Amino acid sequence: MEELQITSVGQFQTLVRYNNPVLVVKHPDKKGAPLTEIEMKRPQTAGALLDTKRETEEILNSILPPRCWEEESQLWQQSVSSTPATRQDVINLQEMLDTRLQQTQARETGICPVRRELYSQCFDEIIRQVTINCSERGLLLLRIRDEIAMSMEAYETLYCSSVAFGMRKALQAHEEKEMLRDRVKQLELDKEALEEIIADMKLKQEQAERRNAELRASEEKKFTEEITFLKKTNAQLKAQLEGITAPKK
Repeated sequence: MEELQITSVGQFQTLVRYNNPVLVVKHPDKKGAPLTEIEMKRPQTAGALLDTKRETEEILNSILPPRCWEEESQLWQQSVSSTPATRQDVINLQEMLDTRLQQTQARETGICPVRRELYSQCFDEIIRQVTINCSERGLLLLRIRDEIAMSMEAYETLYCSSVAFGMRKALQAHEEKEMLRDRVKQLELDKEALEEIIADMKLKQEQAERRNAELRASEEKKFTEEITFLKKTNAQLKAQLEGITAPKK
């Protein structure tokens, strides 16, 4: 017998129709093993179950495995219902889906795990209803459900990878931005230092130009005075020379 999956929650809220829970009684063996025989206490039904119904129940249990949980130290099991669905059941399912969407405040657009879970439960219930009427069609819907789930997992993996890639790129861009900011600060400091050097060189240039202007003015004045002195001396010598060379009367 397959091992039953046990959960710690006794009450479930799902759109899938289940049978009433049944109590599972555990009997330890002589060696004190935890589980050697599981006895189901089910209501007595009139007559034996038909093979087709048993096969349908087995297919339903393979598609939607029974749920088991512990409550007050007792083990309970609940399997999906094999009762065919009517048109009113489908209408009720749609109304329940809309009600649950409103109660859980699921998002109408975008990524919403709550909305996805509710639609997944609704799809499971549709598979259950279809499987009761045609097991082959139900198994085909099961393949479609599994393919959709696998695609969603692939999309989630791709989304997580893209988010991680985006985070790495954003982190890298932030680090590069900080490096560029430090580079800008360093360049600004270098610019201020060069501006101080330029200002100092301009001051030295102005001082040198003033000294050169003063020196040039002093040299020009000295040169002018020397020329004036030489002209005056030349005139005196010329006058003396003319006085000597002039004929006597």
